[in-house]
Amino acid sequence: MSAPKSWNELKTDIHRRMDSAVEVLKKEFSGLRTGRASANLLDPVVVEAYGNTMPLTQCGTIAVPEARMLTVQVWDKGLVKAVEKSIRDAGLGLNPQADGQLVRVPIPSLNEERRKELQKVAGKYSEQARVSVRNVRRDGMDTLKKLEKDGHISEDEIKKHEKEIQTMTDETIKKIDEILHHKEKEIMQV
Repeated sequence: MSAPKSWNELKTDIHRRMDSAVEVLKKEFSGLRTGRASANLLDPVVVEAYGNTMPLTQCGTIAVPEARMLTVQVWDKGLVKAVEKSIRDAGLGLNPQADGQLVRVPIPSLNEERRKELQKVAGKYSEQARVSVRNVRRDGMDTLKKLEKDGHISEDEIKKHEKEIQTMTDETIKKIDEILHHKEKEIMQV
């Protein structure tokens, strides 16, 4: 995007970028395993198929038939072994079993140590999101100063808009902290 020419353009851009940081965090959290099955758990899995690598979702249909079970209905019978191997090798701690063209993926329950590890990972993801939001704030403040220098806004407006940017930042970071708190509770739930 080119440099904003007005406060409204800048404000819209800041909102969009901060919301984007929150969405990225939610997506990262959806892949964190909590002991309950989620189809998103298999998002990072890529399969060697037809001489290429492709996302698992392009090789079969992922379903959640019960709380601790995922299934992958593989479309091409020849890919069943490759799908099974890809899930096993993805570093998710899963042990799939093929049954015809259906690959069953039982989700083991988490031990205390693994739960604490997941909490640390969740904390790291949320800190990355906070840093992202702070960078957006810094960019916004720099752009405000540039708008003032170019004569688009006055010094009084700068003070008002700086407060608004800080408020947006505080609200977004609060949202990130709430999402983290919810995820930590989910991870520790037995």
